[in-house]
Amino acid sequence: MESLRNIRIDRLAQDFRNLDPNDPGLWPLAPRIAALATVLIVLLGLAWWFDWKGQSEDLEQRVAQESQLKEEWLSKKRQAVNLDEYKRQLTEIDRQFGALLKQLPSKTEMENLLIDINQAGLGRGLQFELWKPNSESPKDFYAELPIALRVTGNYHDLGNFVGDVAKLPRIVTLNDLVIEPRKDGTLKMDALAVTYRYLDDEEVAKQKREKAAQTKAGTK
Repeated sequence: MESLRNIRIDRLAQDFRNLDPNDPGLWPLAPRIAALATVLIVLLGLAWWFDWKGQSEDLEQRVAQESQLKEEWLSKKRQAVNLDEYKRQLTEIDRQFGALLKQLPSKTEMENLLIDINQAGLGRGLQFELWKPNSESPKDFYAELPIALRVTGNYHDLGNFVGDVAKLPRIVTLNDLVIEPRKDGTLKMDALAVTYRYLDDEEVAKQKREKAAQTKAGTK
């Protein structure tokens, strides 16, 4: 059996010896099959490199695009199904924002708000030793007006005054509170009261123009 196998290997090797490249038609069967297989492999490799590879990459991209488009479609479908709920939520947000906006006085109402703060202190029997409004600080759609104040009175009156300010229909915050005893047994309270007012359309437009001018100047 071993000798028979050796004879077959020798014959196969003999078939590949002394091949005439100019006349492959006379080659033995094994070399012709090997040559055809080599040519086929080379052709498949060239086809893959120059054609099939690009098609495969294009196919992968299209599959990814299909998945992305499907997700976008599902997202828009969910939005369409929940459109009424989104509208309801938007209406509720507008209502809440309007309610908050009403807590900010306009420019013409600011004077009345300052009077209300002053009356809240006087109504509790407090004495104002300092009442100094500082410059307004404009924000996106509102402005802050800080007021440095100093009042004197007893402990309960000061506490009631702070509570009355918190209950005002307009937003007022008391910051940087410092309370110190006085020689006469009363207390002195220093605070920074911050009130807020909304900007009218003209002020908002002016603020946008100023920001645009600053941005343009910064890019030069």
